[in-house]
Amino acid sequence: MARYIGKETSRVDGVAKVTGKAKYAAEFAVPNLAYGFIVLGSIAKGTITTIDTQEAERASGVIRVFTHLNTPKFGPKPPTEQAPPKGTQPEEDKSFRALQSDRIFFNAQPVALVVAETYEQARFAARLVKVTYNAEPHMTDTEAVRDRARFPKGPPPPQPRGNPEEAMRDAPVKIEAEYRIPIEHHNPMEPHAAIAVWQDDKLTIFDKTQGVYTVRAHLAASFSVPEENVSVVSPFVGGAFGSALRPNYYPALTAMAARELKRPVKIVYTRTQMFTGHGYRPYTIQKVALGAEQSGKLSVIIHEAVHNTSSTEEFNDNTTNFARQVYACPNLYAATRITDTDCNTPTWMRAPGAVSGMFALECAMDELAYEIKIDPLELRLINYADIDPQSGKPWSSKALRECYRLGAEKFGWEKRNPEPRSMRDGNMLVGWGMATGVWGAFQREATARITLRADGTAHVSSATSDIGPGTYTVMTMIAAEYLGLKLEQVQFELGDTKFPKAPSQGGSQTTSSVGSAVYGAALAIGAKLLEHANKDAKSPLKDAAAADVEMLDGRLQLKSDTSRFVHVADIMKRTRLTEITETFESKPSPERQNYALLAHGAQFVEVKVDPDLGTTHLTRAIEVTACGKIINPKASHSQEIGGVIWGLGMALHEATEVDHRYGRIMNPNLQHYHVPVNADVHEIETMFVEEDDKVVNPLGVKGMGELGMVGIPAAIANAVFHATGKRVRDLPITPDKLL
Repeated sequence: MARYIGKETSRVDGVAKVTGKAKYAAEFAVPNLAYGFIVLGSIAKGTITTIDTQEAERASGVIRVFTHLNTPKFGPKPPTEQAPPKGTQPEEDKSFRALQSDRIFFNAQPVALVVAETYEQARFAARLVKVTYNAEPHMTDTEAVRDRARFPKGPPPPQPRGNPEEAMRDAPVKIEAEYRIPIEHHNPMEPHAAIAVWQDDKLTIFDKTQGVYTVRAHLAASFSVPEENVSVVSPFVGGAFGSALRPNYYPALTAMAARELKRPVKIVYTRTQMFTGHGYRPYTIQKVALGAEQSGKLSVIIHEAVHNTSSTEEFNDNTTNFARQVYACPNLYAATRITDTDCNTPTWMRAPGAVSGMFALECAMDELAYEIKIDPLELRLINYADIDPQSGKPWSSKALRECYRLGAEKFGWEKRNPEPRSMRDGNMLVGWGMATGVWGAFQREATARITLRADGTAHVSSATSDIGPGTYTVMTMIAAEYLGLKLEQVQFELGDTKFPKAPSQGGSQTTSSVGSAVYGAALAIGAKLLEHANKDAKSPLKDAAAADVEMLDGRLQLKSDTSRFVHVADIMKRTRLTEITETFESKPSPERQNYALLAHGAQFVEVKVDPDLGTTHLTRAIEVTACGKIINPKASHSQEIGGVIWGLGMALHEATEVDHRYGRIMNPNLQHYHVPVNADVHEIETMFVEEDDKVVNPLGVKGMGELGMVGIPAAIANAVFHATGKRVRDLPITPDKLL
């Protein structure tokens, strides 16, 4: 009798968030706080020749101005993203560190840090710092250096499947096109911020991060102190989407200033500083060639991507990675290359690689459907992959066919007139488009601790993060379910290095990883209670194994016969226990290796385009998702709706514009970097096809937060073509491209 899993549940942290009780990184009250303000450079490449801080230092309230001339050198950086493959040496981390030399690697790079008694004083004095440069020729235009693209270091380049070149030569029907995605920025509501406090050689830092242990490793190495001397606290994060997966340059800068000044320091990015203060979705050029029979059966897919990285380190978002697993196709080549630019390093941004790669592949599939005059949905069903085309392994579960069927039926797809410009609503051109979404069903090692108290309450903790999807709530639900308690009897805490280790919140893997650890710890508590119960010769649970019992309403009972039970309180009283604590580490099961593991979705959208103005509105979207078991439908629908809205932003609004003459971002603010607002969002419906998947993890859950946006930009672009007869292959689809 499930009590919470699968039931609509409101956020346990909801009241704290709407009343301001929830504390974000910049909101912790620390006595004797000084305020830092970052000064940004104004060239894209070269060196600093002089830096004059005298006027700034004389300004009211200024304590110190840090530049590369007086900032201590940071220690070596450990690779903080993931462990290197067995038997290989970890690569030195080349990510950008602020104020370490006179070199300029990208425009709007930090060149000074002004620390003052108040934020306003620091900001004012920052304007008084005068810098001169020796500028060198720079290159920020990915188009201009695409021919220099190379395979990233690391695993060997991907091998072709079959013989793609020969298959393309012989294919009766061919489609070839290029697609472009501009640089895009995460722009979460909460700007990045940190407060650093030293006590002797022990550091406490309040930071906006998706992984407290990652920041701890980074800072311990930076200041050559043991990791246990660094405490990272991050209980609430106001959106991140990948922008806080890596330690950015400001936590080390904040901690450095605090150590040098021997007092706490706070640094908060301005909105403009967020455009070079962390990474972004890279500028991506993709070439897709499809070869098919007249029947629509694919014979070959060639999908090649090039995206930019920085001149200082390699970043690869694996743009073409998922293309290998989407359609049954005997011949395939899918490769991603990178090319250096004088920009800061890109990073993971919601559904990295997947949303970019699927935009190109799913638009090309639409072009193929028009070429052979076949329904776009029918084309996908003809090429449906019943097993993983890349590995040949069976799927652990795949309900994509059902997603297509349900979405098409709900949307009314059969009423679609395939002819472009054939459907109208008054003067407006109406377009219907569809696409497929995929994302991995990831799981990483994670640890959780549960303390069950004799009064029937429980404390649960794990050092995961909650960047907004509702982690507090879902972990509370899982613990309550398997401890047999009410939600209000469970307190779940996260976001602190004093809690057991968990992976960073990214890749939509938190519920599968940390949720499995909470589940495991709850079962371990049950097993411990059973052991204590069976010390009593008269125990009604004599001879029962841990797998045979469950906890519910304060009782430990036999699953097969609930009349056989003992009260948990009685067991603890009799054994004089005030509490029982269990720590459990969950690991991906070896069985996962035998299967292909993906979450899938289908998207159907309607757009209306004004033929005179070229404006496009997404008027209707239906998203059907198959991602295992749904723990909290209320939060899950919210995640998928958010994914649709983000996909709408990517398709119609978002672009970071760079003036390549100066290598400088021209729209580093929310006035000119457009994201969807309420007026852009119309009818969105999300549905789930639940899968019973015993392989992915004990809870049967797959990632969904990123999956929700993956097919949306392609579906919108396809709908725009259907409405207008114009194929826009460069995002975003703005009015100028339709007029």
